[in-house]
Amino acid sequence: MDIDFTAISSADRYRLLTNFIGPRPIALVGTRSPAGHDNAAPMSFFNVFSHEPPLVVLGIQTRGNGDEKDTVANIRRTGEFVVNMVDMSIADAMIVCSVNFASDVDEPAFAGLTAVPCDQIEVARIAESPCSFECRVERILDYDRRVLIVGEVVHMHVHDRCLDAERRYVNPETYQPIARLHADNYITSDRQFELKKPEALLPYEAAQVMPKSERAAG
Repeated sequence: MDIDFTAISSADRYRLLTNFIGPRPIALVGTRSPAGHDNAAPMSFFNVFSHEPPLVVLGIQTRGNGDEKDTVANIRRTGEFVVNMVDMSIADAMIVCSVNFASDVDEPAFAGLTAVPCDQIEVARIAESPCSFECRVERILDYDRRVLIVGEVVHMHVHDRCLDAERRYVNPETYQPIARLHADNYITSDRQFELKKPEALLPYEAAQVMPKSERAAG
């Protein structure tokens, strides 16, 4: 089956992209409203973009009527946001935060989550999140009905239980983030396995790293 993306509707493109590109990690994005209320909204168009500089990206659609979501308006105004990662312990609360509340509702509190101050920005993070990233806006790219937000990570909070004994890597037994598949379907990373690159180079790879003089001689 071949599908011409230039000839199908926006709804069909969304369905196909989100059905087949997954799982997509969930960012429970924290922002601050003009009146000082804590806003939290889950975004599954999210990922890490770079480590040097340390950048994450968010893709946020407008509301059905074309209005910007509170998350985008708050980020434009303050230039700051928090990415709270989501595991099973806060999955139900994350779904509550997806409701379109009025801008004066403290969504983390309504969902039973605890907002605590960040270290380098004015936005609150969620204490129950296994890992939170404090971010400052690096740039914002505006499309027709979508905004791409690039944020630079300036501080990270992680629960000790999520780290291995050397505190260098995650402990896969205790850090199991969830991600979105399609529609209302999600997945958790409780079944992990290793795939290590072979130490021996394949013939083609060996040829690429061999000095030119030796390749010519061969």
